[in-house]
Amino acid sequence: MTVLAVDHVSVTFGGVHALTDVELTVDADSVTGLIGPNGAGKTTLFNVISGLQAPDRGRVTLDDRDITELKPYQRARLGIGRTFQRIEVFGSLTVRDNVRVSAEILKSWSRDAPDPASVADEIIDRIDLRAVADVRADELPTGLARLVELGRTLAVRPKVLLLDEPSAGLDDAETDRLAALLKEVSRHGLAILVVEHDVPFVVEVCSRIHVLDFGRILAVGTPREIQRSAAVQAAYLGGKAGVR
Repeated sequence: MTVLAVDHVSVTFGGVHALTDVELTVDADSVTGLIGPNGAGKTTLFNVISGLQAPDRGRVTLDDRDITELKPYQRARLGIGRTFQRIEVFGSLTVRDNVRVSAEILKSWSRDAPDPASVADEIIDRIDLRAVADVRADELPTGLARLVELGRTLAVRPKVLLLDEPSAGLDDAETDRLAALLKEVSRHGLAILVVEHDVPFVVEVCSRIHVLDFGRILAVGTPREIQRSAAVQAAYLGGKAGVR
């Protein structure tokens, strides 16, 4: 079932067409990829979805509700969660307290929200951070800090999770761990949209991939279809065979 839909969205900055007539859907219980060369418009599209950038044309819907005119905090309350390329954690707080802060924010406006301490413990166990639960976030290596950021986002119970370059700075083992975690999390009904430059990671974790190039959707398909696409190979490798 489609949870998030981008419908014919266009954005211009002066004379630059950052996005042109972009369409994209993200389904529940799945991880969807968004890839493309530098400057393709991936971050601009994320900003449109999360409310940081207004489109010139088009709309964004969440559960068939038009959210195009809503502010970022209103979208967050409806279920859009996001991480950024740069890791955003509270360095002076422990891992547990980082997650708990997000759960307390949810509790502040949602009457149905569970106890923040219980939520923090549940998520710490779910993403396997129990061993570092009482460690300050600024003492963690990059891989664990990214998991903390993911845990904070999960604590607000999103319907859609937007991940911006989640594997950046991770080694192979950490990347494999993150891929397994995203697959597991998505099986519980979450719709995940991942922006990545790491194509092998996207191929591993995503069931469907959208390719953005010069602000336009170049291709949409399964990982196998995208890997075999001549247009995608040309965009990434100048026509050389094999997107890797």
